[in-house]
Amino acid sequence: MQHEDSIAVELLDTTLRDGAQGQGISFSVQDKLSLVQTLDELGMTWIEAGNPGSNPKDMEFFRLASGLTLAHARLCAFGSTRKKGLSPERDPRLKSLLEAETETLVIFGKSWDLQVKEVLGVSLEENRAMIAETLAFLKAKGRTVIYDAEHFFDGWRANPEYALISVQEALDAGADRIVLCDTNGGNFPDCIARGTAAVLALRRAGEERAPLVGIHAHNDADMASACSLAAVQAGCRHVQGTLLGFGERCGNTSLAAVIPSIALKLGLSCLPAGKLERLFELSHRVAEIANVALPDTMPYVGAHAFSHKAGMHADGILKVRGSFEHIDPALVGNDRHFLMSEVGGRSAIAERAKKIDPAITKEDPVTAALALRLKTLEAGGWQFEGADASFELLVRQELGTYKPQFRIEAYRVVSEHPSGGVLACSHAWVKVWVEGQHEIAAAEGEGPVHALDRALRRALERFYPALEQVRLADFKVRVIDGKDATAAKVRVLIESTDGASAWSTVGVSEDIIEASRAALVDAIEYKLIGDRERRSSPAFPGP
Repeated sequence: MQHEDSIAVELLDTTLRDGAQGQGISFSVQDKLSLVQTLDELGMTWIEAGNPGSNPKDMEFFRLASGLTLAHARLCAFGSTRKKGLSPERDPRLKSLLEAETETLVIFGKSWDLQVKEVLGVSLEENRAMIAETLAFLKAKGRTVIYDAEHFFDGWRANPEYALISVQEALDAGADRIVLCDTNGGNFPDCIARGTAAVLALRRAGEERAPLVGIHAHNDADMASACSLAAVQAGCRHVQGTLLGFGERCGNTSLAAVIPSIALKLGLSCLPAGKLERLFELSHRVAEIANVALPDTMPYVGAHAFSHKAGMHADGILKVRGSFEHIDPALVGNDRHFLMSEVGGRSAIAERAKKIDPAITKEDPVTAALALRLKTLEAGGWQFEGADASFELLVRQELGTYKPQFRIEAYRVVSEHPSGGVLACSHAWVKVWVEGQHEIAAAEGEGPVHALDRALRRALERFYPALEQVRLADFKVRVIDGKDATAAKVRVLIESTDGASAWSTVGVSEDIIEASRAALVDAIEYKLIGDRERRSSPAFPGP
């Protein structure tokens, strides 16, 4: 069976099954349907969607998923070999697999003699029969069968003869794919490569029909990606994992990290044309559906993957891209970021400032003034490397082009803490000056910052209706110097979004509400200035 785009390496994503076994991960049926569509949009070859025999939710998912139209991926139901002492025809779990009505089934069986005897509780001969009879039964039903050789590498190290015999049973029974699993996630890449080579030799020694060999690695020794790539280099052409590395214990191979390495480092296609550039976007969509934060330091798709802070790094990257970046971030849909700090250097400052004024150079007096101002502000507790919007406003101030869109003349925030277990609430009142007019507004919120944000936007929405779409997406507070105890300065970092884009601002004060106010004002100013410039752009289509 060949993928429609004749890719060199197949990908099977198991976010919906193995990923759902990760701590803190829970998918509703609708979440799973959304994930299927997102993974298909990325161009996955296969999507392992769950075990229909394990719970009613998975059965409901498979019922609804049968109505999806997928452009690239094929859904797989997941289950085990027949139960000991039962024929395949009488096994209720295999019946549930067939009732899922997926064209492809993923079946796991034991490869490690210890697992067979001590965990499964059957003889080595019975385990071989369980593999052979299950696969033959499902193949006779017209299904494509991917066989996962569970604990293969631990079994191959302990008893290589039996591990290979178990794989031979799957080959003889007609498996369409043979996937070697590092189930405990503790093997090194060299062991993975040798074990893979042993199975490939076994396959070549068999009949002419030669199913692809695959790899399924876990990350318990922090080597899942390295082990998967070692298997590909050894000849595997089917790779399993979860897009963001979710999974049991320490997780699975992160396909978002492995896909670019296969495509860009090994030169083997694994996604349809044009899909690699969407990896960043769709990885973040999966994180949003899963309701988790994608780690900033995640390779290729993390926010910090192509961020540069040191002045020497920024200067080098502007001269020769490859001096401090291993790939062009645009290849995976990511962006380069120059972090603004006292160690950033003038090259990084000038590069960022060019977003506001393309004529700015490293030698420009404005760049020198910005560098000095950054050092002074950061000495006082400010930090701009995670607050791009506040930095852009700082650049406009130095250029003399910053014109505030409003002014807060007064504000008040009051919090109530009722007794008896009733949740506390906060109230904010604000008076603003806009275009020669005063506006007063009040609002209630789930905390003082939430209340202040709502009151401020309510006061401004009459003048700037677009603010109705803006909301707080994240709020972080950091005590800068704890030696002054409750009188210490705090730094507030706020992320805002209008549904189309997101931006971050910062505020610093001994008063957490005042620090929050400064960050909120920057967030609104950034939005209003951006909207105004887009309207004045020649490319703006007009009302």
